[in-house]
Amino acid sequence: MLPISVPLHGPLSRASRWAWAAFVGLALAGSLQWLPGSDASPPLDPLAEVCLVAPPSPYDPASGLALLAPRPVPADARCPVCGMFPARTPEARRWAAQLIFANGDAQFFDSPLSLFLYQQDVGRYSRGRDAGEIAARYVTELDGGAWLAAEAAVYVQGSRLGGPMRAGNLPAFATAEAAQRFMHAHGGRLLRAADIGPDLLRRLDTRAHAGH
Repeated sequence: MLPISVPLHGPLSRASRWAWAAFVGLALAGSLQWLPGSDASPPLDPLAEVCLVAPPSPYDPASGLALLAPRPVPADARCPVCGMFPARTPEARRWAAQLIFANGDAQFFDSPLSLFLYQQDVGRYSRGRDAGEIAARYVTELDGGAWLAAEAAVYVQGSRLGGPMRAGNLPAFATAEAAQRFMHAHGGRLLRAADIGPDLLRRLDTRAHAGH
């Protein structure tokens, strides 16, 4: 992977825009020179080769919230896994998740699925961080909108309701009864957090490029 990072908080600087445009131009130029069966190397895939970075949001003591309490998702926060904005629409907010490090820094996600994908390889998405720093994880109750501790929530996998990452978003519920009512309407199967492991996440990851 090329050592290029594009920050996802706020607008890109003029230098970053020029660097990004130059890189994409070089990749496209390479693709024009490459044909299947030729001796040339295949063209670079800009999306596969560039790591997009969404830095954690620092804790604000003036918020009045406890250090590890769930907090509102900032409008400009982007998911470090897929780049979506979890707070931009009411529908997106139904699926939002967040993770808080021991120092109070928070990372926000578009869905429980993205949260689980992130935590299995933290350093891949947040350079210099590791899973041992995670102090709290929260997911949004799909029906009521309340924050739930991720380890205590009940999830549904394989329903007909497509969320931000389409199939496999793992909508969260406070109780098994609520999850079963959802399954009666939309299908799927009930899971606990302990059931969501690497093999399942690999199958549910719908991003075009699993590498990051």
